Amino acid sequence: MRFLHENGYETVSLTETIRCLKAGQTSPKSVVLTFDDGYDDFYTNAYPVMSLYGFNATVFLPTDYIGNEPRSFNNKRCLTWNQVRELHRAGVTFGSHTVTHPQLRSVAQRDLAYEVRHSKETLENELDSKIESFCYPYAFPEHDVRFRLALRSQLEESGYKHGVCTILGVARKGDDTFFLKRLPVNSCDDYRFLRAKLEGGYDWLHRFQYAAKWAKGRLKWNHSN
Repeated sequence: MRFLHENGYETVSLTETIRCLKAGQTSPKSVVLTFDDGYDDFYTNAYPVMSLYGFNATVFLPTDYIGNEPRSFNNKRCLTWNQVRELHRAGVTFGSHTVTHPQLRSVAQRDLAYEVRHSKETLENELDSKIESFCYPYAFPEHDVRFRLALRSQLEESGYKHGVCTILGVARKGDDTFFLKRLPVNSCDDYRFLRAKLEGGYDWLHRFQYAAKWAKGRLKWNHSN
């Protein structure tokens, strides 16, 4: 956060990002901060630091793990609805990360519809606010064109406007706004590496990411046939 602040970066919402992408008016100093899974360390650790610099973020919640009392996901404590509402009032945006955090490509069509729609409905009921963003859990199967089109259709029918996934890279004009690329930021990143990621120096890894997914998908198909 300090690096972003000292180097003139500003945070923007996903809605504003989509508008700028479509208009071809993106700024190299604009970033969207996203946090997945709804762990309560966003409330205790991340948000207080972000607030020091006036930054905002979008947090994606798997709604079955958010309760009136603390619940756990992957052996980590999650946010409560009271914390979510408090953060929402403070300007944090929330989006859907499904209901139970499954690999959506492996579920039945009726379960896919439930995961997409029910999570949105739950968030809108709890926050009394429209939910427009969706985040795909686990590795995104971008090589599976049929599934990708089916999921996109389901998202549109459910009222979502945009979304993000695990495709590596900087979002650019022409990208599918329901499955925008993102950059992972890790505790082992030094400032030079972080700068390279922000400036597009990490995007080349997407080719290898895609090839690995394609090869894995082909291997599974061959084994089943």
